[in-house]
Amino acid sequence: MRFRVLGPTQVLLADGREIAPGGPRLRALLALLLLDAGRVVSAERLIDGLYGEHPPRGAANALQSLVSRLRQALPAEHTPVEFHPAGYRLAVDPADVDAYRFERLAEVGRRALAGGDWPRAAAVLREALELWRGPALADVIDVTGVPAQAARLDELRLAATEDRIEAELALGGHAELVPELRQLVVAHPLRERSRGQLMRALSAQGRPAEALAEFEDARRGLAEQLGVDPSAALAAIHLAVLRGGDSSAGPRGGDSFAGPRGGDSFAGRPPAGPVLPSQLTTFVGREEELTRVRALLGERRLVTLTGPGGAGKTRLAIEAAGRSDGEVCFVELAGLADGSDVPQAVLSALGLRDAGLRAPAEPGRQSTDRLVEALAERRLLLVLDNCEHVVADAARLAARLLGACPALRVLATSREPLGLAGEALCQLSGLTLPPPDASTEQADDYAAVRLFVQRAADVAPDFTVTPANVDVVLRICRTLDGLPLAIELAAARLRALPVAEVAARLDDRFRLLSMGSRAASPRHRTLRAVVEWSWDLLDDAERILARRLTVFAGGATLEAAGQVSGLPSAEFVDALSGLADKSFVELSGGRYRMLETVRAFCAERLAEAGEADELRRAHTAYFLELAWTASDHLRRAEQLHWLRRLDAERDNLHAALRRATAAGDAPEAAGLVAALSFYWWLRGMRGEGARLAADVLDVLGAEAPPGLGEEFALCVYNAALAGAGHLPSLGTQGSVIRSLDRPPRQPFLLYLSGISTGPPPGGADDVEELMRELRRLVGPDVWINALGAMGHGTAQMWGGQSDRAGAALATALDGFRSTGDRWGSMITLGALGELAAWHGDPEAAGDHMKQAMGLAEELGSAVDQADMLRTRGEIRLRAGDLAAARDDFAGALLLAQGSGAPEFVSAARLGLAQVARLRGDLAETRQLCEAALAGGLTGWYVGEATRSEIILLLQQITEEEKAGAASRPGAPPSADGA
Repeated sequence: MRFRVLGPTQVLLADGREIAPGGPRLRALLALLLLDAGRVVSAERLIDGLYGEHPPRGAANALQSLVSRLRQALPAEHTPVEFHPAGYRLAVDPADVDAYRFERLAEVGRRALAGGDWPRAAAVLREALELWRGPALADVIDVTGVPAQAARLDELRLAATEDRIEAELALGGHAELVPELRQLVVAHPLRERSRGQLMRALSAQGRPAEALAEFEDARRGLAEQLGVDPSAALAAIHLAVLRGGDSSAGPRGGDSFAGPRGGDSFAGRPPAGPVLPSQLTTFVGREEELTRVRALLGERRLVTLTGPGGAGKTRLAIEAAGRSDGEVCFVELAGLADGSDVPQAVLSALGLRDAGLRAPAEPGRQSTDRLVEALAERRLLLVLDNCEHVVADAARLAARLLGACPALRVLATSREPLGLAGEALCQLSGLTLPPPDASTEQADDYAAVRLFVQRAADVAPDFTVTPANVDVVLRICRTLDGLPLAIELAAARLRALPVAEVAARLDDRFRLLSMGSRAASPRHRTLRAVVEWSWDLLDDAERILARRLTVFAGGATLEAAGQVSGLPSAEFVDALSGLADKSFVELSGGRYRMLETVRAFCAERLAEAGEADELRRAHTAYFLELAWTASDHLRRAEQLHWLRRLDAERDNLHAALRRATAAGDAPEAAGLVAALSFYWWLRGMRGEGARLAADVLDVLGAEAPPGLGEEFALCVYNAALAGAGHLPSLGTQGSVIRSLDRPPRQPFLLYLSGISTGPPPGGADDVEELMRELRRLVGPDVWINALGAMGHGTAQMWGGQSDRAGAALATALDGFRSTGDRWGSMITLGALGELAAWHGDPEAAGDHMKQAMGLAEELGSAVDQADMLRTRGEIRLRAGDLAAARDDFAGALLLAQGSGAPEFVSAARLGLAQVARLRGDLAETRQLCEAALAGGLTGWYVGEATRSEIILLLQQITEEEKAGAASRPGAPPSADGA
């Protein structure tokens, strides 16, 4: 299929036939998915788009229904709408969407135009523009978020039109273009590029008077509406027409009207010194930052580009200055050994000599005074490059000059701000990186990958990103934090190494990336030299803190950094501020982070200082305490806040656990497993938690060490969730509870023990006895008692005691709601929904499931959402709604597969198998059952129960196959036995 949004939304088959996607809301859903074709779109974003600021109750279920209808509207052989834990994905090639094809063709045309290939540029751009059938997204323009996308596409269309006209002007097509250009000028009277193109076309036809009239019309319109004069570029075309020159050969490309360099002239003054350094390579990425810097230079008089070494500050400054109006003077400060030489460096760059400005013998005159006199009335952009090692002197000079020279602007680059009032900062870090699941086509949209590919092609001309190497290229760019210098050094290694070898050797990045340009300054030739230059600028306290911060994985909060580093409070704050100012750490979202390259360098310094073990222990102690504190809060109303806090610290928590395990620190490692068990469950991280717990069991041994009985049991249960090999036996849930001499510090142990070992053999009566023992142990603990009531009610429900089960589950629900625990309420509501369905009350069942699924969405737990979908699927299956049940089971399968929950993968496949059987498709039923048996169903009770159901279903369809049920005419089996 092919999809169109450049006009009304359309779906076309390969033979050209159009498929009607449905009513307005279905078209809106399709358009929202098409705008991110091939990528996951969150349910929240889709709901916002479809329903605006005030979505109806049950919007998530309404969205699911719309998705089902959209699937039905598309041909059966094409089912591109996929459910995903994070939302929905339209699994189509972006090349099949006209908007994506247009953008790619427009970019190819723009590059051809910039390279002077006029025929190719004109042909490609015409092809791109022919894709348009009217205003973008015309029939869904009222959908939230669509107007902005439509405006962006319309702007790109206009730019592509101007690019195409530029190419055709270069090819001599002046006469044919005049009518089109007049239409463009009428439609966009303030757009100077189109106006300039019309002036050039008219002048080339021998119609200079009309060209001059167009300029006058533009000047008058700009003055009346905006109070500004025409740009320097339009004025240059006007001047060329006046002089009778070749105005048709005007500026090329999309930056034609960014402003020429060096437009002003000052009689009697020496010209600005050396022009901006000429660059040998293309400028890649940083379009957003370039736009911001140019805007800041129009508003502020001092702009400083800050960021770590190798971030591309100098290159961005050169590009921004090159697009600035007026004179530019570039001053390189990296080679200065003393800050007192800064004024003289500026004098030299301006081409000024001491004599001639003022008599050299006059006492009291300094270089700064001479600069003030020379620049007092001069309109100039002064670029001070690499200020970090002379930052105090550079700041003093900038303050003096800006105060005395009102037409002067300063653009500085430094690894720390100049620290002056009125200074506007533009922080640079790495180039944009693609998401982990980016395709080959999507990867090239991100600046880090484009830079790598372009620099790689310089040394290996045949290199391109392919499906075979895209993951390796992405790994290189991410490992190097998107830092331009590091990426360029890595790409240069492709001269001798395959790309996979470059990626494999990045663990020793400082050795690998040790051969840069011989023409570069020594501090930019190797990755180590770049970081060493910054390290040498730190004071002693900053170096201590920098090396100690490397113990954190994924950044640190202010509290964590202060406590783990061990520095006195005042010294810590000053050192952290210094590191942030000098671009050694970045503050983002309340967390302090180091680029991985900087972190690797500072980690070497930590090892050299002999502090690695001490800092590891401090880090582990801090995060063990945090994990236990959070574990208590996870059972209360503040559950969501603490889930987000643990999410932010997940890398640190797991790093602490792995380090404690590797060091053989059994109490700390086992304690972290115990404290994190409920968090792992809520976040659906069972696979990762199981692997971490299994590693800790290798340290603990086959039996619980003294004082670690509860922790040992939790390690065993967590490891069992992923079907880890042979594990120690803990006996029944009752034996686990009776082995405790105090209430469990991690009450979730009680739930894990129940679902791992199953109910007591005596059924509900034994559960009731176990409940009494539990109450004697824990006393009035509301959450634990609610958990016990839920287990008791579930056992009674499966034992056929429906009334008693309902009462117990109601008690459990009241208990969980009183504590504020959404998870316990959700699980209990799911059980109540099943119970209502068994009683033949679909309305009550639906209400319970709606509440349960709402809580699952609040928690953001993909595994729990899978469980609730599976439960609702079973309820719908029992009611005979096979289509809805199949959608629920399919959704549960996708969620479970992405969350490492093999028992729910098998349970969802079992549900799909039951649907297939009821539809009479025994072959598909067998296939699904066999797939369900393939993994994750041994080692614990819930998995074994699912396995038994699958085996029973296989036996049933075997009997039906033998009886010829698959071929005998008549209705398929009823839902009664499902």
